[in-house]
Amino acid sequence: MDFDFNLILVPLTLALGIIWLLDKLTLKQRKTRGRGKESLLVRWAYDFFPVLAVVLIVRSFLIEPFNIPSSSMVPTLYTGDFIAVNKYAYGVRLPLTYNKLLDTGKPEHGDVMVFRYPENPSIYYIKRVIGLPGDTVSYSQGQLAINDKPVDTKAVTFDANPELTSQLYGAGQVAPGQVLTDAEAVQMGQQEEDYAQYFQETQGEHEHRVRYLNGMNSSQYAPFLQQQAPEVVSSEGTEWRISVPEGQYFVMGDNRDRSADGRFWGFVPDDNLAGKAVYIWMHKPPGLNLPTFGRNGSID
Repeated sequence: MDFDFNLILVPLTLALGIIWLLDKLTLKQRKTRGRGKESLLVRWAYDFFPVLAVVLIVRSFLIEPFNIPSSSMVPTLYTGDFIAVNKYAYGVRLPLTYNKLLDTGKPEHGDVMVFRYPENPSIYYIKRVIGLPGDTVSYSQGQLAINDKPVDTKAVTFDANPELTSQLYGAGQVAPGQVLTDAEAVQMGQQEEDYAQYFQETQGEHEHRVRYLNGMNSSQYAPFLQQQAPEVVSSEGTEWRISVPEGQYFVMGDNRDRSADGRFWGFVPDDNLAGKAVYIWMHKPPGLNLPTFGRNGSID
């Protein structure tokens, strides 16, 4: 989710729209020369501007497709999932400038939210909303709590799909000095699953599974937690407590020990919100493989 297609779509649509309007008002090539005899740019404007305008409106204000590139939201979303994002769930915004035109709603606890990464707004991230503005989020003895009320959590048995597990990591560099081959990447994902523990969380109207790795706590590597409140953050990351500022949100991945989320880099400003993930419409395994539709369904 590291490329904003609107960077191409918006300028192209505007350029063709201007050419189309100029021909309607002054050039009048379509009217005087006839269809198919205009200059190439004018012909393109008539052929492509209406289509691009519709695509731009749908993508910017209604539904936009995204591809999941990492395993931070496992088991809710896997690498290779293609999802639909409701673009008007958190306000109608202009493309590129992101100015809010209309306030149509706010994130709620448990929403799976797409947003522009605060440290690099050209990149889109997807995580689950944990803390709303004004909330206090804490973690102690394996229990997540919001405003000192424990999140309803219970251990569950979950048999992960071996094919999806083998796709948790891609071949290539995964850490400084660590490069995986295709076979090593598959093996790493399958071996990691042996340490996975699954829990069911209920937040608001959302009921979803989360994944932890036995013997690992990624929060201990989270510098943001230490910066926020070192007096209430244990060095092992097993206890922490933060307050969410007004106009901002705290997010975490469902793959709790494999997610670079708000614990590492902080809060998500309201200006960075892009939409609510609502549906998985396709899954594409890596490599030269055809897409599959067995994972189609709504996102909770």
